[in-house]
Amino acid sequence: MAAAGAPSHNDGLPTGRNVLRFGYNTNGFAHHRLEDALAVLAEVGYEGVALTLDVHHLDPFRASPRDVERVHGLLRRFGLEPVIETGARFLLDPRRKHEPTLLSADSAEFTRRLDFLRRCLRIGADLGAKVVSLWSGRAPEGEGRDALFRRFGDALGKLCDEAGAFRLSLALEPEPGMLVERLEDYARVRDVVLRPNFGLCLDVGHIYATGEEPAGPAIRSFAAEILTVHIEDAPRGRHEHLPFGEGVLDLAEVLGTFRSIDYRGLLNVELSRNSHEAPEIARRSLAVLREAAGPP
Repeated sequence: MAAAGAPSHNDGLPTGRNVLRFGYNTNGFAHHRLEDALAVLAEVGYEGVALTLDVHHLDPFRASPRDVERVHGLLRRFGLEPVIETGARFLLDPRRKHEPTLLSADSAEFTRRLDFLRRCLRIGADLGAKVVSLWSGRAPEGEGRDALFRRFGDALGKLCDEAGAFRLSLALEPEPGMLVERLEDYARVRDVVLRPNFGLCLDVGHIYATGEEPAGPAIRSFAAEILTVHIEDAPRGRHEHLPFGEGVLDLAEVLGTFRSIDYRGLLNVELSRNSHEAPEIARRSLAVLREAAGPP
């Protein structure tokens, strides 16, 4: 169960019939300037954006306060609700994907990841976001899993305290191949963190990659803890993000489950490997989502 006082995806949102709201992750616009990506998403009809802070998308190490203010203005102008994503592949190390992490044994590397996440919190607050999403990273060799879970949970607890000062929540995403790769791993970390502003970033496709399917029961089991969602189609037993209709996902059933639990956060399409066709795939994805969701 969620920690007492855990943030709800319904906070601050109107009551009544749940109208599902869709966003798109900017890691699927790798060849676009951020301002152009936001404009395209607004034109297509998305209501939110999962903003992956990256080398040319509001780089936390190079963006000025004026840059952040400008993006905030664009979000308001386009009516896009932001969620901050921290999964940039090579931002911290140009030679090692997704490194360093909060699991890094080297203190300097740990500090570099922590500094990055703190910068993301500040940018998130300035952009008006409510949620910052992150993952654990791969388990380093030479340290037992029990110790790694405790160390990671302790680090997240302290980061949650800092996030709380910005009125932000942290959402942990189970990621295949990482220390926290399954929902049971998330629950293990949650029981160490024990902070009211900590919850789950649920990637629906990962449920199929890790064999935790079907998605419906998994969604319902963690309903009260889901702060933000990544959604895409997926093959069974393999970590690959696919456009809707190319995998095993029963999209109508999944969306119906989110509606049944009264989920009010964003459902963000994540298709990072389709950046070469970003405008068209974003348009097509939203059309499929709306059709599968049915009438509001």
